Amino acid sequence: MGVDSGLPDFRGREGFWKEYPPLQERDLSLSDMARPDWFEDDATFAWGFYGHRLNLYRQTVPHQGFQILKRWAETRRHGSFVYTSNVDGAFQKAGFGHNVLECHGSIHHLQPLTPGAGSEVIDAGGFKLPEVNTQTLRIPDEAVPRDATGSVLRPNIFMFGDYWWDSSRTDSQKRPHGEWLRDLQASGSPAVVIECGAGTAIPTVRRTSESVAHLLGCPLIRINPREAQVPTHKVCSQEWRERYATGAWTRSSQIEGIPLELGSLDALQKLDDALLREG
Repeated sequence: MGVDSGLPDFRGREGFWKEYPPLQERDLSLSDMARPDWFEDDATFAWGFYGHRLNLYRQTVPHQGFQILKRWAETRRHGSFVYTSNVDGAFQKAGFGHNVLECHGSIHHLQPLTPGAGSEVIDAGGFKLPEVNTQTLRIPDEAVPRDATGSVLRPNIFMFGDYWWDSSRTDSQKRPHGEWLRDLQASGSPAVVIECGAGTAIPTVRRTSESVAHLLGCPLIRINPREAQVPTHKVCSQEWRERYATGAWTRSSQIEGIPLELGSLDALQKLDDALLREG
């Protein structure tokens, strides 16, 4: 979804290393960098990488596809709810408000390295980071975000091998998301799941969209230029059965999967054109 806004495509080492040459020199992949240990072992390097991304996301303007989705939602009785693994905050910037669940957290919020009693997730807006040179990928030690005690802060993002992620902010987003889904299901209103760019390497979003489509008995439109294959059987993960066990889920059907082998912006514009033609 972010690539059409001008953000780099990190799929594959080549694309990742093109953006960050120092990581190629050290044979480090995105999954290698997406580990919380860096902030304890080498904070200026960790914040060089994440600081560059934070500055980039702060400057990025969401593409027109976001507004197409928002316009569609505004004409529907139950609106919409976004479930995203993106940590860039683009949906909030595009005006989706509080109807967003960021399952992997947000780079725009920070947390202590080891959360404890009294610790909290804080807004990163109060921290100005210097421009990061991608050839060195470091920031000065004095620019590393720290709390009032001088301890290093890290992004509130769920990383690999992350036992210390503070999920409280994401957990608070799950309640309204679940309530919205139950209200939608109870209403009997038609629904659709639109999935944009979710890959198979980390299938959190794909599994979630399939489960929701199954639970609501609604179509799933899967937009992906490389991995648009859709399920041909009933899918509902145990996690989702447990999450909504208290809801009155009655609809159940084989997923009607619609694959679109296109980029997000292109697909959304084509769908919008089709809807406008049909009136």
